[in-house]
Amino acid sequence: MTTGLGSDYFLTEDDSRETIVIVFLRGGMDGLNFLAPVDDSHYRAARGGKMALQEDALKINQNLVQADFRLHPEAYALKELYENKSLALIHAAGLTNGTRSHFEAQDLMELGSNSDKNLSQGWLTRYLQSFHKGNIVPAYAIGSIPPASLLGSMEQMNITEMKNLSLDFGPDLINMLSEMYGAGNSLVHRSGKGALQNIAHIAKSSKGLSFDSYTPDKSADYYSSWPGEELSSSFKTVAQLIKMEAGLKIATIDYDGWDMHDNQEWKFPRWIQALSWNLNAFYNDIHAYHKKVTIVLMTEFGRRLKANKSGGTDHGHGSVMMVLGGNVNGGNMYGSWPGLANEQLDNGVDLAVTTDYRTVLSEIMVKRNLVKDPQMIFPKFNEYKGGLGIIR
Repeated sequence: MTTGLGSDYFLTEDDSRETIVIVFLRGGMDGLNFLAPVDDSHYRAARGGKMALQEDALKINQNLVQADFRLHPEAYALKELYENKSLALIHAAGLTNGTRSHFEAQDLMELGSNSDKNLSQGWLTRYLQSFHKGNIVPAYAIGSIPPASLLGSMEQMNITEMKNLSLDFGPDLINMLSEMYGAGNSLVHRSGKGALQNIAHIAKSSKGLSFDSYTPDKSADYYSSWPGEELSSSFKTVAQLIKMEAGLKIATIDYDGWDMHDNQEWKFPRWIQALSWNLNAFYNDIHAYHKKVTIVLMTEFGRRLKANKSGGTDHGHGSVMMVLGGNVNGGNMYGSWPGLANEQLDNGVDLAVTTDYRTVLSEIMVKRNLVKDPQMIFPKFNEYKGGLGIIR
């Protein structure tokens, strides 16, 4: 597969190339119910009831702005990662395009764009093309539908759990399938042959881990109750792929349900608890690989500053991104806090975006030596100035 760019434009693949895990919080996570300045009078006036964090929320140390920022009480497992300096928080981050459409915002972010919806490839696909030349699939989308970030890629597989990769057919049938898919060069033939090769490679690299069951590290306490069942299963699958050391370079996970137009006071704590607990468990589960893995959490937009009349929040603008890993300068907030006074809000109603999501992703890719120039994966993005200091 070619990109049209000279070979000297890209970094070469080597064993030091780490794994990037992208967790997309679909539906628009309310960053102001997750992390907010509880001493801000504008915040307290706009948010009534329990959709405003109170002084019993989790206090964090940060050097970004003189304000009393606190995490949601159910994010205590994330606070542990933050205090261990493994987790960085970026507030007022997101897509600078002002759309409040879920589908448009998600597509643009996964295409790596701000406004061009006609790109034929996702940003992770462009990244894969910059280095991957082998037959082993380096990217896994956990779920039934591949994300737009991998649009146009022939180098990714979709699985819901590890047993999807088990070929319990017997040698005769496997040989027959290998001959059938190896007989031609069509897209179907190449896809089938590649899948068989990759499954065989995974099985060979399994390091004794079972395809049908998985025992996490004793330090990893996953939250498998509703609404965390699928999320915990997804994290376990990625942990197992990492531990197999079979060439995983990209994993994508979706966690939806954040579009809380009503009953947010009841829903949000449960979603945050499941996210916080499972992310902490996953990080403990892969403790031997912290220096080889970077995890990014993002959402398409935040919610309105002011709560609506249905006990929820409507589509907004800025929200929170999170970056977790052994190469992260954690324990601090990054970006630029715009404030919550009317004149500081986007269109007078929403938290403004002051950090383009591509700035965060670019810093990871450049500082971890994954690409030389972020414009290769984020076309027309000219605003990367060396990053925010999130990555060592």
